Amino acid sequence: MQRRRLLTLATAAALPAFSFAQGGKPQPLKFTLDFRISGQVAPFFVALAKGYYAQEGLAPSFDVGSGSVAAITRVASGAYDMGFGDLSALMEFQAAQGPLVQAVYQYYNRAPFVIIARKDRGVTDFKSLAGKRIAAAAVESTRRAWPIAARHAGLKADAFEWVTTDFSQRDNVIVRGDVDGATYFHDSALSLFQRVDPAQLAVLSYADIGASLYGNAILASSKLVSEKPETVRAFLRATNRGVQDALADPVAAMAFVKQREPMVDEKLEAQRFALTAKYMVTADTRAHGLGAVQPELLARQIEEITQTFGLKAAPPASQVFNASFLPAASERAVKA
Repeated sequence: MQRRRLLTLATAAALPAFSFAQGGKPQPLKFTLDFRISGQVAPFFVALAKGYYAQEGLAPSFDVGSGSVAAITRVASGAYDMGFGDLSALMEFQAAQGPLVQAVYQYYNRAPFVIIARKDRGVTDFKSLAGKRIAAAAVESTRRAWPIAARHAGLKADAFEWVTTDFSQRDNVIVRGDVDGATYFHDSALSLFQRVDPAQLAVLSYADIGASLYGNAILASSKLVSEKPETVRAFLRATNRGVQDALADPVAAMAFVKQREPMVDEKLEAQRFALTAKYMVTADTRAHGLGAVQPELLARQIEEITQTFGLKAAPPASQVFNASFLPAASERAVKA
């Protein structure tokens, strides 16, 4: 009994004061992912399993999603408090609907947008895409951002033919040879790499040609930001710890992903997170810390997205990304 009492006191001491102002009960928080549970989002489940959220007085639940637009809409509607979605999609949403949702932690420092094509079809670089057939879903981030990448690559936006294909069929149409390549999030292409020798594929990354677009970010409803700012700070502190742990030991992190999603292959997901980490940890991140954005890059992305998507007005940078909730710089310094 004495040992149990000491453990209880130790746990109480670890919890922040704001949780006890609510009667000592962990605060529920609904979080929507943009897609399924995989190694891409391992840090959330590391933080959950290790009790980092509990130590902050939070009890978050994580639900799978069906794309960035759906995740943003879920948060905007009030069905979810926070979410995970593409920053460009958020800009487009804000231009149409206003500042109902804002980004508060930049997860992907660079968007993992790639076109993966078969070398035996003559594709070795962006220039060689001219005249090819590239598969993509009808509404998909990598496809929609192509005009931006095309400008950086010195190509016209219509340099190749788009072949509209369901997400689930991209690997098949490449393997069969129906198309020359397809768009992917780089860390979502492992299924293709299992079927085609990666040495036979050209992986053309938008980031490598100077299309420095921020990718998925942690989002918060403006209502939550206004009414419960400490909740946002607490969630980001805990998540940032999960990010640091996952980067330091990806293999161990995948065990926590498997706890939540027993069907995943830990070895495969560790490979996936290794790709994810390349877009999370960049020279920019090492210089300025995890979760942050650089004002000049954000302004340029807003300008490019406004022009490319034909937005009626450019959302203000301060409305798109709110840096005031980020953990201390010392906590966000890349350690791995």
